[in-house]
Amino acid sequence: MVKRKKGRQRELPFVRVGGKRRGAGRKPNGRRAGVSHLKRAALASRYPVHVNVKVVEGVGSLRTVRAREVIVEAIRAANERFGFRVVHYSIQSNHIHLLVEAKDRRSVSRGMQGLLIRVARGLNKSWDRRGKVFADRYHDVILRSPRQVRRAIVYVLQNARKYARGRTASALDAFASGYWFDGWRKRPRLDASLPDCPTAQARTWLLAKGWRRHGLVAITELPAPAS
Repeated sequence: MVKRKKGRQRELPFVRVGGKRRGAGRKPNGRRAGVSHLKRAALASRYPVHVNVKVVEGVGSLRTVRAREVIVEAIRAANERFGFRVVHYSIQSNHIHLLVEAKDRRSVSRGMQGLLIRVARGLNKSWDRRGKVFADRYHDVILRSPRQVRRAIVYVLQNARKYARGRTASALDAFASGYWFDGWRKRPRLDASLPDCPTAQARTWLLAKGWRRHGLVAITELPAPAS
């Protein structure tokens, strides 16, 4: 009679499921990671919001007369829809800054969606192209104090001064809403050829009055670095 060897059970290596793994998760849109896709913070209607949105690489510059017309008309059409309004704007070569007010987070989302769709359609038509115009979700910061709001106003309206070379001290950026801003220390003379103001009047206390506690804005004032 042949004696059988008793089989020995082999141990299998333990495989950890879940947790942090190299290379896992949502991949960045483009060469650099974009705006976080975490849930945005809730918004109370008394707080204005600073919004920044970038275009994809390879499209035309936004700082042309035609592109400005498209963006300004989209802002005009988007105002007062879904409880959303644009109070200030600045158009840079590859991104747009906005100071907006809205009744809640959903209002910001719907208002921005409508605005960016209008801008994308208008720019694609102007550039005779198809495809995506904006690189990622917009980035936004809720502004909760008078000082923070004043800093955001200067950052938006004077943004082009960060890149200017040889700009006259008293010149306003033709691609921002500074021409209709009433918070300058010395109000510039308005150009009679300018269209009607495309932006909405501020209704939050912070954006209408509160920021003035820290002083009016000089036309030569440079923006502080973004926080």
